[in-house]
Amino acid sequence: MSIARYADLQGRIAVVTGGSRGIGAATALALASNGARVAVVGRDKDALDAVVAAVRADGGTAIPAVADVTSEDQLAHVRELVQGELGTPTLLAAFAGGLGAPRPTVELDAARWREILDTDLTSVFLTIQAFLPGMAASGGGSIVTMSSSAGRQPSRANAAYGAAKAGVVMLTRHLAAELGPQGIRVNCLAPSSIRTEKVAARMPPETQQAVAAQHPLGRLGTPEDVAEAALFLCSEASGWLSGLTVDVAGGRVTN
Repeated sequence: MSIARYADLQGRIAVVTGGSRGIGAATALALASNGARVAVVGRDKDALDAVVAAVRADGGTAIPAVADVTSEDQLAHVRELVQGELGTPTLLAAFAGGLGAPRPTVELDAARWREILDTDLTSVFLTIQAFLPGMAASGGGSIVTMSSSAGRQPSRANAAYGAAKAGVVMLTRHLAAELGPQGIRVNCLAPSSIRTEKVAARMPPETQQAVAAQHPLGRLGTPEDVAEAALFLCSEASGWLSGLTVDVAGGRVTN
């Protein structure tokens, strides 16, 4: 699919967490194709290097940053790296997370609950906290967070993941109200069934077809579908939008 073009993204500095694969990687590539200078953050060095190489092969600018975004110290290191090599970011896609595998609540012990909340909610807060002062000093910017359809309605995902992703929605709304006077917009994406590399590898084709049939648009989403929505929310084309959660769900939306 062709990537939308937003002239105002040219030369902007962006940070994408969870950027080594899937939605994060697609978003990093889409931002770079629009002329943004992108820091791609994740834990898998080889995967990050592959994304950065793809950006550079297309003539874009990107750097890898290996970090666990549940760590304040590692995020501080990423901030220093990005500021030193690219400058102060005004675009932030806080997309790391993904511990949504089904598990009965009776089997979800306290340690696992805390791990999932750290990975899928606290990491978003820490990422924003790390880059917010620079963004505010620069006069504004756009933050895009990542929820899930599991944070919008009950699902087969575990309870901790659903709670964490619902928390991301409210964190987004709170920050949008708080940071709007500083020129910072904060919006959220809530994807449904996305055919990432992990889904393609683990979900049999017949199951993929059955899940696709549950969506009015008749197919699974792609990482690029979500990346396109992220591009729009990063760009000034959405300059009067803040505090929203966009269901990237192929029409399968329940209010």
